[in-house]
Amino acid sequence: MGNMTSEEEYNALLNEAYTKLPEKQEATSRFEIPKVMGHVQGNRTIISNFHQIASTLNRPVEHLLKYLLKELATPAELKKNGIIFGTKISASRINEKIEKYIEEYVLCKDCGKPDTKLIKEGNYLFKRCMACGAKQCVNAKI
Repeated sequence: MGNMTSEEEYNALLNEAYTKLPEKQEATSRFEIPKVMGHVQGNRTIISNFHQIASTLNRPVEHLLKYLLKELATPAELKKNGIIFGTKISASRINEKIEKYIEEYVLCKDCGKPDTKLIKEGNYLFKRCMACGAKQCVNAKI
C-alpha cells in the first residue's frame, strides 16, 4: 500500500472490508406464532392445529386450553387432532387470546425472548428465562 502509515493502511483495509459485506438484512424473529386453523361447524368451532400451537409455545396443551376456556368463557373438548369449542368464535378472537397468553406465560419480560419454562414453587408459578436467567411470577390460577 505504498507510503501509508499503519493507521491509514488499517482504515483503507477496513473500508475495503465494509464494501464487501452483504446488504444488511432485516432482522426477523425465529419465533413465529402459528395462526389458528379451523372452521365453524353448526354451533361449534373446530381448531385443527391446537396441539401444534402449544408445541411451538413449548407449553402443555392443557395449560393453554385452560387459559383459553377462561378467557373465551366457553366450553371445549380436547381431541387428539385438535379442539372443539362449544360456540362460534372467530379465528381473530382466538389468535388475540393466544397472543395475550404468550405475553403473560411465554415471553420473558426482561429480554423478550420466548425461551422460558414455567416452574411451580409452592403455591406460586414462575416464568424462568433460559436465555437471560430472569425469573418472573405469573398468575398460577387460570
